[in-house]
Amino acid sequence: MTITEVPNVAGAIEGLESHLHPQPSFELADHPLPDGREEVWRFTPMRRIAPLLEERPNEDRDGDPAVEFTLNAPDGVEVSTLARGQAPRGTVLVPGDRPAALANLGCDDAFHLRIPADTEVDEPIRLDIDGRDAGRRSNAVHVIVAESNSKATIVYRHTGSTQQLENIEIDVQPGANLTFVSLQDWADDTLHAGEHTARVGRDATYRHINVSFGGDVVRLHSNVSYEGPGGSAELFGLYFADAGQHIEHRLFVDHNAPQTHSNVDYRGALQGQDAHAVWVGDVVIRKVAEGIETYESNKNLILTEGARADSVPNLEIETGEIAGAGHSSTTGRFDDEHLFYLTSRGIDPVEAKRLVVMGFFIDIIRRIGVEDIEQRLVAEVERELAASVGVSS
Repeated sequence: MTITEVPNVAGAIEGLESHLHPQPSFELADHPLPDGREEVWRFTPMRRIAPLLEERPNEDRDGDPAVEFTLNAPDGVEVSTLARGQAPRGTVLVPGDRPAALANLGCDDAFHLRIPADTEVDEPIRLDIDGRDAGRRSNAVHVIVAESNSKATIVYRHTGSTQQLENIEIDVQPGANLTFVSLQDWADDTLHAGEHTARVGRDATYRHINVSFGGDVVRLHSNVSYEGPGGSAELFGLYFADAGQHIEHRLFVDHNAPQTHSNVDYRGALQGQDAHAVWVGDVVIRKVAEGIETYESNKNLILTEGARADSVPNLEIETGEIAGAGHSSTTGRFDDEHLFYLTSRGIDPVEAKRLVVMGFFIDIIRRIGVEDIEQRLVAEVERELAASVGVSS
């Protein structure tokens, strides 16, 4: 078992942005091929992710796309496409690394989803993304706009095999309430690099939930900034890394407006030789962001020998006029006290371990708010546990 926890609290941002947050740009030349020594790439297995760093088009075949998209959207939701340079494409997300720049460059027509102002969508909007071939590339750009005082839940589910580059830009306009759920349920041979960037308007509410169970290498960025005071963002995540699997989540919350709120809670479990999880969370509090409140947390549970978790929370503060700010990071094995408590009351040791792990995840699962997704995740956790903990009698 290998554990890395590296907290960092900086008094100012100057001098940090150059290596923690490279200058965003649509130009590929501004994002040279990394070699793994850069701060933002030092945890990533460069040889394995190399196919996602090459400049390649969508590799569709006649009648057989590299990735198939299936949309189920209720009435009232508007869907269209956007060419490069056509607003609102590119107004929220400007690529922060090479994969994001390549995704934009390789995608001619972005998927555009709009929830009109004052519209409340009762049923979840669902997009199934199914990869057809681990040797083919898909470059995707998605633009989601929740207009003023609208309310909706959007669920993306990724399955199958592919090499996926994916940019998702989300504009949560004043007073809107949007929940976005991304499920990475890929086959074991998939490579996936994605950047999810949201702008939260005045008095708007945004919930972003990332669940990563599948894939060979999955590297996701989740970014939030604010357009006005009163905005609230919650970023929740679950991940389960198996033998040889690399799952990497990088988060950036930019408190660039006063009286804003953020809460980050990511939890992961690891099992098997060379299972590797990386979580890097960075919260920046600008000089103008007085009266904000923020907290970020990452918890990792190591189930077997040979697994490794790297957890790096960062808090960068430019003003002392804040309501509250903090972070925490924990990594360890089963809680012996919990196990002793359960087994001393006649619960089978295998069942006791299952209950401890399920309790570790269930708080996040229940926050999703989509019943069939919650049930599916509980079943997936049970399936993963059968490999390491066993099946209770």
